[in-house]
Amino acid sequence: MTTNQQADPLIGRLVDGRYRVRARIARGGMATVYVATDLRLERRIALKVMHGHLSDDSVFQSRFIQEARAAARLADPHVVNVFDQGQDGELAYLVMEYLPGITLRELMREQRRLTIPQTITIMDAILAGLAAAHKAGIVHRDVKPENVLLAEDGRIKIGDFGLARATTANTATGQQLLGTIAYLAPELVTRGTADARSDIYALGIMLYEMLVGEQPYKGEQPMQIAFQHATESVPRPSVRNPGVPEQLDELVLWSTEKSPDERPNNAQEMLDRLREIERSLGVAPTAVAATTTPIRSQSDSGDLTKVMPSTMVIEDVAAPAAQPVDNATLLRRRTSKRRARGAFLLSLVLLLAVVAGGVGWWFGSGPGSLIAVPAVAGKSYDEAAAALSDEGFVPVAAEESSVDIDPGVVIRTDPAGGERLDSGTEVSVFVSTGPAPRAVESLNGKTADEARSYLAELGLTVSDDDLLLYSRADEGVVINASVTPRAGGDDVACGEGCNVFEADTAHLIVSLGGLPDVVGMTASEASSAMGEKDIMTTTVEEFSNDVEQGRVISVPERDGGANWRPGDTMTLVVSKGPQLFEVPDVTGQNRDTAAKTLRDAGFEPTWNPLWTPFPNGLTEVTGTDPAAGAMRRAGSEVTLLIRSAL
Repeated sequence: MTTNQQADPLIGRLVDGRYRVRARIARGGMATVYVATDLRLERRIALKVMHGHLSDDSVFQSRFIQEARAAARLADPHVVNVFDQGQDGELAYLVMEYLPGITLRELMREQRRLTIPQTITIMDAILAGLAAAHKAGIVHRDVKPENVLLAEDGRIKIGDFGLARATTANTATGQQLLGTIAYLAPELVTRGTADARSDIYALGIMLYEMLVGEQPYKGEQPMQIAFQHATESVPRPSVRNPGVPEQLDELVLWSTEKSPDERPNNAQEMLDRLREIERSLGVAPTAVAATTTPIRSQSDSGDLTKVMPSTMVIEDVAAPAAQPVDNATLLRRRTSKRRARGAFLLSLVLLLAVVAGGVGWWFGSGPGSLIAVPAVAGKSYDEAAAALSDEGFVPVAAEESSVDIDPGVVIRTDPAGGERLDSGTEVSVFVSTGPAPRAVESLNGKTADEARSYLAELGLTVSDDDLLLYSRADEGVVINASVTPRAGGDDVACGEGCNVFEADTAHLIVSLGGLPDVVGMTASEASSAMGEKDIMTTTVEEFSNDVEQGRVISVPERDGGANWRPGDTMTLVVSKGPQLFEVPDVTGQNRDTAAKTLRDAGFEPTWNPLWTPFPNGLTEVTGTDPAAGAMRRAGSEVTLLIRSAL
């Protein structure tokens, strides 16, 4: 259940004189995780603090310390680092690496079914981290999507080794069987035993869930799911998702065999097989790196558009060589000139007439006339350039973003089609580059109205159906967002900002504010308080020596650890008061025998001090106060009524 962080007394506190608590980021069954600042090293860390009611329990405290030691032994880039462990008064804490991002569970909740490259990338990282753990002799024992962290910078890590233990200590019975039921191996359900192969089974279930979008077994009660794990075989993922390759089908079946002996022996063996599959499919884990997107050619072949320099060759045309002229020729020329003088005047008149006609043709219908720019919108650039060139224009390529025109298609020309221009004029041809890219700043923390206005200014479409969740943020504040690309493809997380395109559709997740803290209320009061928030409630009862009967002891988190939302059903753990035990009948027994009987039953025997010096064999118990059959708390005093046996 999410509550207002201001109600958490640890926020703002300096733990152990070193760690300043900033905010709460998660709460589990054993501990709460906060983001804090290490003042000594000036860095952000995650501070895991054991719940106060468990700090006095030596078993839980030992398990808490065991987590620190187990995780600290692992030096692997795919395992969350543990830096420190300590005690500050009543607080037992761990200091861990802080990884802003989401869990695999949140990714699957948003996307449902993952792509094959996504699945391979995540599974490769998880197996690498678990391989290091198994090599160090550590079994995780709680492998599930909630414990896989997907950092904002692309790192993938597995954390929460709170249930981890050495592979030699592989038994678990009763309350020690604490793993999530949906990922429990059959041997954990039937015999309560676990080793590295139990982690492999959980990985197989996770792999199935990533490929299919849901878990293989369903049931209304946890025991129904547990029974299916113990009795049924996991189906092939391709039955539900035909796009799953056969190699991944076989990997799921191998890792989820009922018998541990038929599974991979450890994570390294399963990782080796996965990498063989990667090579056979030609799919490798995706490395996240900042890259600059090249400008691509219109064919989108991935090659950069190349502009080849043209070379103009100018050839010198030699003038004809002068020919020698003899005297006879010169004489003939002089005679010809005399004869031609009369004809010259006639030729001049004719030439002027020809020139006048040529000028009229040039400006009337020849090259000197104005020409209409052809309409080329909707054509490719090559087609448009050819049409303009045919009319005597010089096409010049230009780019312009457009929501409506497909990339590579001409939007318009400048001057526009139909305008009349001189031949040889340059005409700019604007080719669509598709919707304009948009850099969206962080939306988290804005009000829903502010986010809508901001996204509209960027040209994005905003969905009217906001997802409303209860959270620590104020009512009406955006706590996350995603963008669905208009061109298709996976949604883009945008709560902390993103790079998308104009006309993409944004979806906002908006806070309804916090839910009331109902711990300590009566069940009726708690149900009424939650009913006002449109949260239904059910109750389960537990004995409690500390909480008054009928009042709420605790509220388990929502399934999957997600935020509560209107219409959800919340389980309230309500106190039955302290557990009572029956006072045994010790009438007729001697003093010491009766006292032992009471102690074995959980009570504290007392008697009149006058009977203490008497030999035990000379005493006889005639009754107790309270009387035999009375119901009392464990540890209650029961007075022996004694008489002499003489």
